[in-house]
Amino acid sequence: MVEAFQRSRGLPITGVIDETTWNRLIEAGWRLGERLLYLAHPHLRGDDVAELQVRLAQLGFNPGRIDGIFGSVTEHALLDFQRNCGLETDGTLTRATLLEILRLTSIVSNRYLVTEARDQAGFDDVGAGPIVVCGQSPLAQLVAQNLVSAREVRLMEDATTDEVALFSNAHQAALVLSFQTLEQLNVIHLHYWASYHSHSRRAEQLAGAIGAGLGRSEKLPRVEITGMALPILRETKMMTLHIEHGTPAHQVLSEMAAEIAAVVMKVIHREP
Repeated sequence: MVEAFQRSRGLPITGVIDETTWNRLIEAGWRLGERLLYLAHPHLRGDDVAELQVRLAQLGFNPGRIDGIFGSVTEHALLDFQRNCGLETDGTLTRATLLEILRLTSIVSNRYLVTEARDQAGFDDVGAGPIVVCGQSPLAQLVAQNLVSAREVRLMEDATTDEVALFSNAHQAALVLSFQTLEQLNVIHLHYWASYHSHSRRAEQLAGAIGAGLGRSEKLPRVEITGMALPILRETKMMTLHIEHGTPAHQVLSEMAAEIAAVVMKVIHREP
């Protein structure tokens, strides 16, 4: 049952209840209407927040990414909803606000999510900040070296996930590239954000472009692309990729780094 839950939540399937799995289990226990939802520090998290985000997005109010985290963008969407409905504009999911949301979404339940529409249309521009490269991996260093001549890069090798997310979100990072070396891995894993029945189309497209580039070389391992909800993908609000790789020779890593950097620069500058 633990493995099934981890699979459904986009987590590594280990069968072990680690800290991340335990936190997601707690979040899964919340249902919309069981508690007040508002902007708090730390942010409120749970399936109830994700459902609120979905319902707001169905009504055309942009709550940001559907990630189950009640942040400032979700608060602004809720305020806009309350303002449009003549409710008290306090940014809190009160009983009165909930009843109005449930009433209206029962009419438009099949509508496209505004968050998905914005992502697909490319309305959410690439941030003006640096490209953040993180993870204790020789590939992280090589990719940063390939990027630094063309774009501001912040290499955060020893930073925790929270530290990377805090910096990236505060500085409107253009992109986050997270790397992890797994010694026994004989493939390259490219992970982008996907959870709560939504995903980052732009990050998926970037992963696909990198995968296609890496796949052209006969020297490199096979590439697998998967949508997941790993902490680094959930906590960062911009395009983020988490790349897992084995321990090939330095020459192979250098080729991988050059290809990843080349694709990233095309995407950042919107080149064909």
